[in-house]
Amino acid sequence: MNPLEQWLHAQTRGGCELYLMLDTDGQSAEHAALTRDLGTEQFRPLYTGTAAESLGSSGPLLLRLDSVQHPAIQTLLATPERHWGWLASARHVELDVLTAHWRERVVTGERPNLAVYRVHDNRVLGRALAHLQPEQYATFLGPFTSVCYWHTGQWHTADNPDPGLHPLPIDPPWLQTPTPQLIYANVLFDNTRRYLVGEHTEAMATLAEQLDVDEWLWGLVQLTLLWGWRQPEQVHFLLTRCLQLPGYRPPKTWLPQPGEDPAMHFERVYQEALYWQGDIGR
Repeated sequence: MNPLEQWLHAQTRGGCELYLMLDTDGQSAEHAALTRDLGTEQFRPLYTGTAAESLGSSGPLLLRLDSVQHPAIQTLLATPERHWGWLASARHVELDVLTAHWRERVVTGERPNLAVYRVHDNRVLGRALAHLQPEQYATFLGPFTSVCYWHTGQWHTADNPDPGLHPLPIDPPWLQTPTPQLIYANVLFDNTRRYLVGEHTEAMATLAEQLDVDEWLWGLVQLTLLWGWRQPEQVHFLLTRCLQLPGYRPPKTWLPQPGEDPAMHFERVYQEALYWQGDIGR
C-alpha cells in the first residue's frame, strides 16, 4: 500500500471519522457532487462567520466523509497535483467544533491589515507542518487526530500528539513559516486568477480568445518576482493594466532601468501609465 492507503486503513482501524478540507476553486464538479450527495449536515463553509465571509461562495469547505468510495473523492485522490486540499481524521468530534477551530485560524492580523491564511491549501499545510516542531502540532491541528496531504510531489502524514481544543496562540508559530519563492508564486497565481475571473470577467473572456490565460498570468506572476513588485497594489496594477494593453503585455519602457530599486521602478511606470491614460495635466 502507498502512504495514502496506509493512512486511510490506519484511521479506519482506529475508529476515526474521516474529513476532507476542500479548496472549492478548481474543483467545481467535485464540490457540486459532494454537497449534493452528502447533504448540508455533512459540510460547513469555512469562511462563514469570519472576516472573510464575503469570499464564502468561493471559499473552502470542511466535509465529513462516510466513505472515500464516492466517485468525486476517488477523482480527487487520483489527482493530488491539482492541490484540492487535504484529508484529516478525528475521534467523536462534532463537525461544528472542528469548523470553529479552523475558523479561528483562517484570518490573521488586525484591521485594517487583515489577511486570509489559506489553511485549506495542502501546500500551505505541508509547509507549516515542516516548519513546526511536533509538540506544536496540537495548537495548529486542534481536534484532528491525524492529517494526510500531498506535498513536494508525494503523500505525507502527520499525527497530532494531543488532539483537542487549544486556544489560538498570541503569536501562532505557523505564521512564521518561511515562504519559498515557488510556493509564493503558486499562491499568488491562485489568488490573482480567482480575483481576475471574478472582478474582470469580460476582459478575461476576451483575453482567453487570443491567449492561454494560465500561461499569460503565470508569466506576469514571474514578472512581479523578477521586478520585486510584491506589494498588493503593485501586483494589482500590473495585472489590470496589462489587461488593457495591446497584446496584454507590458511595453519595453516598463523594464527596470539601471539604478532603480523596486519602489522607484514602480513609481516611474505608474506615473507613465497615468500620463498615457490622460490622468495627468487635466
